[in-house]
Amino acid sequence: MYAVAVNGSPRKGGNTEILLNHALEPLKLAGWETELVQVGGQNIRGCQACYKCFERKDGQCSMKKDVFNEIMEKLLRADALIFGSPTYFADVSAELKALMDRAGLVALANGRAFKGKIGAAVVAVRRGGATHVYDTINHMFLMNQVIIPGSVYWNMGYGRDKGEVEGDAEGLGNMKNLGQTIAWLGAAIKPHLGSFPALETVSE
Repeated sequence: MYAVAVNGSPRKGGNTEILLNHALEPLKLAGWETELVQVGGQNIRGCQACYKCFERKDGQCSMKKDVFNEIMEKLLRADALIFGSPTYFADVSAELKALMDRAGLVALANGRAFKGKIGAAVVAVRRGGATHVYDTINHMFLMNQVIIPGSVYWNMGYGRDKGEVEGDAEGLGNMKNLGQTIAWLGAAIKPHLGSFPALETVSE
């Protein structure tokens, strides 16, 4: 089993990255292959709504000059997707939003390629707005038939300065529980991977 965590923060070694690594640790202990991918601070454009992904159906975006397709390959291979973001004016970072918009659409264009995967949102916040960040990430997951596990609280950790989130014991405990829950869920659904039911589209 393979889990990829995407860091939407441009601040390497910051609070978002710390939270993601705490979520990945139980998965490593359970024998999963894990990887942390950096999108924050990278060159990535937003979706241009060309819909060429629906024409080509090759699992890629038509824009080839940024980091998107490299990351998308990892997302398509992964059994679990963990998207992490700092809180910027009560929402995700611009880089993570660009990745989500393009990844969500490319997945839909390729037979809902994310369906049946496990998906979790992780948020670093100074004080307020984290719930909206959490919802933004989960909305993309839900539209793509991704399975979202719960934890002991919403997946957020509090801290402003780099490393400050290490003092949020409850937040770190939640990350540990999240990783354990993903590992448990992955083991439970592993025999059924690739057999997600094809559902008819209802048109009005």
